[in-house]
Amino acid sequence: MNSSSSRIVVLGTGGTIAGRASRAGDNLGYTAGEVGVAQLLESLGGFADAVELVAEQVAQVDSKDMGFGLWQQLAARCAHWLAQEDVVGIVITHGTDTLEETAYFLQAVLDPAKPVVLTCAMRPATALVPDGPQNLLDAVAVATTPGARGVVAVCAGKVHSARDVQKVHSYQVDAFASGDAGLVGLVEEGRVRLLRPWPSVVDFYEGNMPPALIQSAQAAIKSVVLGGLPASGWPRVEIVLNYAGASGWLVEALVAQGVQGLVVAGTGNGTVHAALEAALLRAMAQGVRVVRSTRCVFGRVLGWGADAIPDAQGLSPVKARIALLLELLALRA
Repeated sequence: MNSSSSRIVVLGTGGTIAGRASRAGDNLGYTAGEVGVAQLLESLGGFADAVELVAEQVAQVDSKDMGFGLWQQLAARCAHWLAQEDVVGIVITHGTDTLEETAYFLQAVLDPAKPVVLTCAMRPATALVPDGPQNLLDAVAVATTPGARGVVAVCAGKVHSARDVQKVHSYQVDAFASGDAGLVGLVEEGRVRLLRPWPSVVDFYEGNMPPALIQSAQAAIKSVVLGGLPASGWPRVEIVLNYAGASGWLVEALVAQGVQGLVVAGTGNGTVHAALEAALLRAMAQGVRVVRSTRCVFGRVLGWGADAIPDAQGLSPVKARIALLLELLALRA
């Protein structure tokens, strides 16, 4: 840490990168979110001394337990620090399990003109060869790259857009992919080799909405999320899965409990079992918003005009859920 006039703020939320096991070499029997973010920065030694790093502990959770309340808190802290002129970017240490969801949420809410970089680890901090320190160092490199903007995720030397990043492996250190869209860039010896433009909120709508409406929608979402509406009052949006023999009973139960939005993770090109589709159509008739995604890791739902249930515009089921949630929230603004 030095006296540079430019700062990178590192927000800690826990996760495996902050995990601790009782013995070195144990990459499974650890407890996530035990090591503080300030201690994680110490693991970098003097490698990041070219920029001043400011540590703030927002939470210490296993990311499987991430929720709306913490998202709201994290977005507020990001907005606070992004407004500081001497802060050039933000790094967030996060667990891998829900990193893609947090990244998408923050991009949709904040659309930051500065970089917000989520990073992680697949091995705990106590591992014989932890991957967290290098990922954190790479994230700082991305956050200090001239012209960088938007929310990205950095893992194993790869830079992923918040819209496209997806965890695709349960164990390997290179656990993330960006699907057909491809990487934003690569981190090579502390430098970013950009492969495609930095993300912006316009990318999230893929040309399906005029820029003025995008700005209006994003402003409405930001005002609701950062304006103090408690997360406990946010709309309930759930995901249902299509599979051989799927029925509509889960949809019916969710509708009876007051669900306001449903995402169906369909098979293949968003196909849905006839019984499940019938229940979804009944839910739509009762005012529940429904969209179709696919449970396939790669590819997207290619919709056409005769579809009774609209597609998710290329989003995975978990991100389609967030998009639908934010859309419903914006209607309250």
